[in-house]
Amino acid sequence: MTWDEMWALMGPATQETFQMVGVSTAVTVLLGLPLGILLVLTDKGGLLANRAVNKSIAFVVNIARSVPFIILMIALISFTRWLVGTSIGWQAATVPLTIGAIPFFARLVETSVREVDRGLVEAVQAMGGSTWTIVRKTLLPEALPGIAASVTTTIITLISYSAMAGTVGGGGLGTLAVNYGYQRFETAFMWVIVAELVILVTAVQLIGDFAVRRLANRGGTGGRTRLLGRTPAGPAAPDADLVAP
Repeated sequence: MTWDEMWALMGPATQETFQMVGVSTAVTVLLGLPLGILLVLTDKGGLLANRAVNKSIAFVVNIARSVPFIILMIALISFTRWLVGTSIGWQAATVPLTIGAIPFFARLVETSVREVDRGLVEAVQAMGGSTWTIVRKTLLPEALPGIAASVTTTIITLISYSAMAGTVGGGGLGTLAVNYGYQRFETAFMWVIVAELVILVTAVQLIGDFAVRRLANRGGTGGRTRLLGRTPAGPAAPDADLVAP
């Protein structure tokens, strides 16, 4: 296989990989973020402490995380076909990718939110802040660097899973690796695909690390300073959402 033939195949495959990882990441963050926060809020001593709800959510999350991705893909074939109308291609691969990533991301979010200083939460409570206010103005802002790192880790995991999805016709670079690198013994092509995946993962990690540093160093413009109603210039009026009725 010539280089021209390789590039002609890798362009569409790379696009499919971006599509399945992008869609899966968006849905995972949309559903996994509130799930992770709910695990913290309903835990013992949480703002919405409810042992039954917490244990039920944790049980489902743990079960979903324990299933190997290759088995999950096969087990969801019928559901995937019903949902998107096909069991092959990048659209079909998005379904198991998302279902597999949501519990993984939720646990990462839970860990990040638990690291928020409990004293900040108590301070907002003392100012009359509701649960929603505490989540929006304390937990999320303070946990944002950790959440950004969690998103980075999740994207890298999804890239790895997307390559694995190629074994069952999931499209993207994984399918090229199976069809050409494995079945047709195009070893050089296989290594080109591996190199591209390494470059993608490295780029995602670098961008994620940069975002985490920026969020962690955002200084007096957000986080604790805003919560306490102060700026570096001096005292300011309390936030309206934190004033008791």
